Amino acid sequence: MATWNSRGLRGSGLEELLNHLIEDYRRDGLALIQKVPTPITPVEIDPATRHITLAYFDRKSTVDYIGAVQGIPICFDAKECAQDTFPLQNIHPHQVEFMRDFEKQDGVAFLIIFYVERQEYYYMTFREMMKFWKRAEDGGRKSFRYEELDPEFFLGRENMSDVNILRGLQRDLDARETDRE
Repeated sequence: MATWNSRGLRGSGLEELLNHLIEDYRRDGLALIQKVPTPITPVEIDPATRHITLAYFDRKSTVDYIGAVQGIPICFDAKECAQDTFPLQNIHPHQVEFMRDFEKQDGVAFLIIFYVERQEYYYMTFREMMKFWKRAEDGGRKSFRYEELDPEFFLGRENMSDVNILRGLQRDLDARETDRE
């Protein structure tokens, strides 16, 4: 029998990894980051298992994660990319708006992108994301290529111990400091 893979489960491996990582950060006293639940309204519930079998989204969610790293407010979204070209349609306008507003409040917004084929993780700063977003708004490419990314912001490979979003955050903060000088 063939199985159907729900589009709703895309990225669940990445989110599982990130959930373990942020739990390690919490346990070690480095950060307090929470997964933001997607607001839904159940329509049907299986009485035998009490599992939701049908639901609809109440409203658009913001980002996947929000929290603080040693006093620095952060928010980020987790995205998976199956190929070397990332379609900007995978980032929703309401997410961009939330991240922009978050940055205006002196928070740090970013994306964590997992390149599935390469088994690599990338920390995309809000500034870099907006560069690609504005390019698309101005009639340019509606995607960005792997080759366009800053090599300094790759976080590591599949091995969870190599993935360190705090390293990406520190590089982001250092770049912001350099920009202010």
